[in-house]
Parts: sequence; structure tokens; C-alpha cells
Amino acid sequence: MNRTVTLTDETGATLGEMDLLAAHTNGGTLHRAISVYVFDAKKTLTLIQQRNHEKLLFAGYWANTCCSHPFPDENAVTAGERRLMEEMGFTCPLTEASAFVYRAEDPNGEYTEHEYDIILTGTSDPIIKFNPDPKEVADWKWVAINELQDDMQKNSELYAPWFHLGLPKALSALNHD
Repeated sequence: MNRTVTLTDETGATLGEMDLLAAHTNGGTLHRAISVYVFDAKKTLTLIQQRNHEKLLFAGYWANTCCSHPFPDENAVTAGERRLMEEMGFTCPLTEASAFVYRAEDPNGEYTEHEYDIILTGTSDPIIKFNPDPKEVADWKWVAINELQDDMQKNSELYAPWFHLGLPKALSALNHD
């Protein structure tokens, strides 16, 4: 069975479905995605991952805790909690924070991200034991948010494009909690 994604318009309204690979080729077709940001309880640290070096898009880039595409008819929070377990080996309650649209060409020139990206935030204890899936995650770390922001400015090419756009939105949502 082929994996499909949900096509959307700029407001996130559902327009149909498309094969996942097809949605990422030929300039990309706008589709629904989720980006999970997990923070410590004090909201001074965030858990980031380095994407596996074999990923089709932005392989080896550092990004938020995890990201994916909801299944058709799966809500964003359920998809985020499922994907957090699949990619990082743990889960925590998530809250929908905001959403944004972006388009980014993968450096290999073959694939494109064009997503209506729903930001989900959650908190976890940094000493939690978890077991990331090595097919998804090359490395991971808890990092101080201020240090991360500094490094993202100095070494922007190391970080996924959606992470640059989504982190400020996730932090803004935290500040309104």
C-alpha cells in the first residue's frame, strides 16, 4: 500500500489525497504536515534531532523533535503523539500551537517540501529514557534554547528550513501558556 498525504489549500482546508513521493516531486504539492517541539518543564531546553543521512529530504540536517504527515482523517495531535513514539521512542501529551505554509527545495534538487505545517508542543523531563529509531534519527540532543537560536543564526545551513520558521512560532506558543 502506498503512503498518501492530505492535500490542503493555504488555510489548511482538505483538498484530497496524493501519494507521498508524488507530493514531494515536480516542485511539491501543498499538503498537511506536523512538526513536534518538545521542551523541558522550565521551557529552557528543547529536544532536537539530526535527521538520518538516508532520508529523502534534508538528510543529515538538524530539526525539531520530530515531524511527519498525519494519515488521512487522523488529527494532528494524534499523529504527533504517534510519530513521537515511532521516531524518538517516547511520547508526551501535545498541544496544537499554530500552523504555517512553506516551500523548500531539498539541496539534492530532486525533492521539494511544500507543506501546511501544524506545530505541536509538549513537555518532557530531559532525563526520560527513550530509544530513537536509527532509520529516522542519526543523532539527538537536549539543547538550551538560547544556544540553539545562536547556532541557528551562525550555522543556518545545518538546520532544516521548516525548523527556522517553526521554532519562533513554537516558542511564541509557549510564552502564551
